[in-house]
Amino acid sequence: WRMAAENQIGLKGPLPICTMGGLKARGHPIGASAIYQTCEIVQQLTGRAGKNQVKNAQRALLQSVGGAGSTVLTHIFGV
Repeated sequence: WRMAAENQIGLKGPLPICTMGGLKARGHPIGASAIYQTCEIVQQLTGRAGKNQVKNAQRALLQSVGGAGSTVLTHIFGV
């Protein structure tokens, strides 16, 4: 909570997260969550995220949980 209160996880902070609003902002696409997250990561790492672009983005982490924690996947992307 401190990082959020200090805007460290904002777009211009040292650890930006949910740079395009997160899954709830996209209607929480159940079953397609990881696909949406991957699309956002590709946009960031290829410099095509528009006003939500993280400056010099080189790495990204995707974590998705399915069901009541019955499936979990984590991917680390980099350029």
